[in-house]
Amino acid sequence: MGETGARPNATWGGPHATGGGPDELGETVSRPGGAAGESGETPGGAARELGETPGRPGEAARELGETVSKPREASAGLGELASLAGKWLGLSAAAPERHTAAVVGDRFDRITWRDTYEQSAGLRDLAEELGRRDDHTTDLLTDAFLAAYKVAPRLRERAEMDPSRLVNHQVITSLMESPAFAELRRETAGDPYAAAMAVLAQAAALRRMLERSRDAQGRAEQSRKAQQGIEGAATAVSEALQQAADAANEDGAVPARAADAVQQAIEAAEAAETAERRAAQDAAQVLAAATPGIRAAARNAAAKAAEAVRQEAALMRAWGVGPGELERMPFDERARLAERLRTGRLAQWAELIGRFRQMADGERARKVENATGELVGVTLGNDLSRVIPSELANLGLPELRAVFAARYAAGELMLYDSQGEQSTGRGAIIACVDTSHSMYVEGPGGVTREAWAKACALALLDQARHAGRDFIGILFSSADKIQVFRFPAERPADIYGVLDFAETFLGGGTSYQAPLTVAKDLLGEEFNDAARTRGDIVMITDDECGVTEEWMRGWNDAKHLLGFRVFGMAIGAPRAAEAGSVLEALCDNLRSIDDLMDVHAAADLFRVI
Repeated sequence: MGETGARPNATWGGPHATGGGPDELGETVSRPGGAAGESGETPGGAARELGETPGRPGEAARELGETVSKPREASAGLGELASLAGKWLGLSAAAPERHTAAVVGDRFDRITWRDTYEQSAGLRDLAEELGRRDDHTTDLLTDAFLAAYKVAPRLRERAEMDPSRLVNHQVITSLMESPAFAELRRETAGDPYAAAMAVLAQAAALRRMLERSRDAQGRAEQSRKAQQGIEGAATAVSEALQQAADAANEDGAVPARAADAVQQAIEAAEAAETAERRAAQDAAQVLAAATPGIRAAARNAAAKAAEAVRQEAALMRAWGVGPGELERMPFDERARLAERLRTGRLAQWAELIGRFRQMADGERARKVENATGELVGVTLGNDLSRVIPSELANLGLPELRAVFAARYAAGELMLYDSQGEQSTGRGAIIACVDTSHSMYVEGPGGVTREAWAKACALALLDQARHAGRDFIGILFSSADKIQVFRFPAERPADIYGVLDFAETFLGGGTSYQAPLTVAKDLLGEEFNDAARTRGDIVMITDDECGVTEEWMRGWNDAKHLLGFRVFGMAIGAPRAAEAGSVLEALCDNLRSIDDLMDVHAAADLFRVI
């Protein structure tokens, strides 16, 4: 080679050698003079034997017929070098896969996330906001989404994670371990929209967790760079060994320079490994210190998200928006609908609306079970499902319970008497709802008359849908203020039309003639177009007013011709429900509503309509 090694008298194993060095094979590396080391003599001694003065090997070389420019070439075995570099060759050839996602997801999960992210301006804004101060926040949001969306989310082991994502891993671990997370997933699993809403509900907590772990994230980045340093050093070892193999002779001997390059690459790799181990330990310690705060924030985040998602689901159910309809609804439309339901005029009465609808469902079930039809009077018997309320009241008085038992045994309890009806051929259900200024009045529990009336009307809408009947909502106040909302049976009820009906308030005075005339005319049109009769009109008001005799004659004629029934509800207006009142003359069935918290005051209405 014409050169000597750079480190005289050093063995190939060096201080970092593993598995034995070349000295064990009886070889030395990078030692000028070659055989001098084997005889145990110093180079100077060898020179004296050759008649030279110490320190002048060149003259001895000339006496041996060698030139100064070509000293004896030291070499090492390629197999020994490969053995020393084996650990690093393994790292460079098959470095362990490091993941940036803490939650295991397949291709379809990623597609769902991408589509949801593209549709949700809220998610994009949150990712941009968090990304201005912290790295890898989009990966964090992806993990939070998949943890809520997947039916059985699985978290990767820490060892599988890219060091820069260990903070994300800890955040998601803390979320999934919180007690409220299981409750959250009952509402979000399989529902991309609900999962996205859960992520947005946790936004404030995610900010706090990232702030508390910012130092840990910095250390994690250092650990990642140190790990990259190991991978680069391992690659350098592989390249140096390849160069040594290229320079080796047929016997596998490697020139000293190439062998030394391999040794230096190994030492650099070992130094990088030490640095990476130290950086990983530092990152783990800092993250461990931040973990209690992350866990506390995660518990609060999961509980808040569960409550937000649960409230929105209840809100949708209260307004009659079913899961199937929600699944078909585009993301942005669903978000706008949820916002409107949360901020609309009747948003605070969603619970009342839901209770009304639930009550109506129960009454429909009883109607089917007992095959009751039109309520035609009172009779005697022992059918407890049809006992009138005054008879049931006797059970609340200990001294009358024996009387109730005796009447039951004798079959002398007073029962509602009904006449079976066919469900086909029925006309529309029409709800006439008073929206005069007095309907703003609050009753017990802060419930307004308007809220009770609208909740009852929406339950009647459900009743019509279940019976396959048209529903018409008529909002009225003064004679010149009236608005009609039509919901044909053959088309699904548009939720925005339902909201417009529920939220519209006209104000002004009260007129019976205007809304009832419209209702009568609509039933007449239905009779002429489809030959349907026997519609039902429900009049909900809190006021009393007069009608003309001429109008009353026309009303009675139409009622006889079309066969419709009229049910009246006087809300907070006992006088309007008294015998001899105008409302009493108009209605076949009239009741007074005083407790606006009691949805069951109208229960029997849903058994006979």
